[in-house]
Amino acid sequence: MASGPGPYQAQILDHYKHPHNRGTLDPATHAARESNPLCGDEISLTLRVDGSDRIEDVRFDGEGCAISMASASLLTDSLKGKTLAEAGALDRVGILKGLGVPLSSVREQCALLPLRALQAALGRPPAAQGH
Repeated sequence: MASGPGPYQAQILDHYKHPHNRGTLDPATHAARESNPLCGDEISLTLRVDGSDRIEDVRFDGEGCAISMASASLLTDSLKGKTLAEAGALDRVGILKGLGVPLSSVREQCALLPLRALQAALGRPPAAQGH
């Protein structure tokens, strides 16, 4: 029997209980809301981008499971200071690697919800879910 959560599980719980960048930006230059109808998770993402296409600030809000909320917290941490091109290059593999735990296909959709919100905010089509 395990004595407690592993380091990655602890990271997910910490970001869920103490999310970084929670809230909304006003004014925001980019915004989107996405939901997962299978589980009811919802994420809103707001970004403030400066004149050189660099993300100055980012916030998320919403309700969902520990995986989706932790993924949003981790994603927003990684976005600050990135260019729009760098943010747009983020993909499924990077998000899942950042969480560091194996996920079922249903839980994977929870983890990728913040990425879908980012893609929508950037005006890009969502990445193929199977890749």
